[in-house]
Amino acid sequence: MSLRTPIYQLHVDAGAKMIDFGGWDMPINYGSQIEEHHTVRSTAGVCDVSHMTVIDLAGDASKAFLRWLLANDVEKLLSPGRALYSAMLNEDGGVLDDLIVYLTETGYRLVVNCVTRGKDLAWIKKQAAAFSCEITERSELAILAVQGPESIEQVKALVDVVTATFIDTLRPFVGGFCGSWFIARTGYTGEKGVELIIPADDAVQLWKDLTGDGVKPVGLGARDTLRLEAGMNLYGSDMDESVTPYESNMANTVVMDDNRDFAGKARLKAQLNEGIGQELVGLVMHERGVLRAHYPVYSGDGQVGEITSGAFSPTLQHSIALARIQCGAADLKVGIRNKQVEVFKVNPPFVRNGRRVYKL
Repeated sequence: MSLRTPIYQLHVDAGAKMIDFGGWDMPINYGSQIEEHHTVRSTAGVCDVSHMTVIDLAGDASKAFLRWLLANDVEKLLSPGRALYSAMLNEDGGVLDDLIVYLTETGYRLVVNCVTRGKDLAWIKKQAAAFSCEITERSELAILAVQGPESIEQVKALVDVVTATFIDTLRPFVGGFCGSWFIARTGYTGEKGVELIIPADDAVQLWKDLTGDGVKPVGLGARDTLRLEAGMNLYGSDMDESVTPYESNMANTVVMDDNRDFAGKARLKAQLNEGIGQELVGLVMHERGVLRAHYPVYSGDGQVGEITSGAFSPTLQHSIALARIQCGAADLKVGIRNKQVEVFKVNPPFVRNGRRVYKL
């Protein structure tokens, strides 16, 4: 039997189409994925992401441990509430997972992907054996992501004055505790918004309040097209243990400091010295059709890579994709039904705050 979030019955009651996602029963849509996508770009939507895994770290060696565990450096987190995006690598430099880590008053909070939960926890506990820190999975918590231009005002209108005032103090990529609620100005859509990590019963009531006040529920389908437009990687599609951050458009999340060692660093250093052979890029197709994962990418007479994520962009009204290709490959085409169709290489993201940002 699949796992279910505290919001499960509310999804069913709302007529959601439920699918198995990483062992969880999750809503793919509530009728129209495109309408849900446009809702987030134009007003506000709420997505249940309680399948994600929350892990708290405490103890004197927590910082030293995370400086070893992550390719990015938590030394950057200068004050409680600050967030950091990072890859967690294996010994060969492959991406075990991507995650967000927050500095809190008592330690650190990590949010990792549900499909990698088991291996993440095993790896974290194994690496923590040499450090004095306490690892606690917070399975009793739920996570709601409220995203869109009107999202913050919608949430503030439904919470008490203390919580609304607290939300006003948050800057993008900053979060913190307001009582038992952890609220962060983070998201996976390229829009402003908040993610609320809160007790399960509170999440059920907040979901009811938000949807009762006109905030539309958003399924994983729209969440995927939103994140793709925002140029954000999906673990298992755009990166995994077979590739490094340098091959996954994540070079800016790697801190190669001579004074710090971290898991996978030796492989990344060797890769820099040897040369990086492939890169993750954005693709835009103006012809009709849809770019999809695993479609081959060609330059001249040879295949130079393949699409890792692709979809029709509801915001841009044409197809977009992320693709891993040989570095420097140009004049690209994608193979679609025995035909090679011209595409244009761009730097992600494709969309920010509802507007096109890529340049041809």
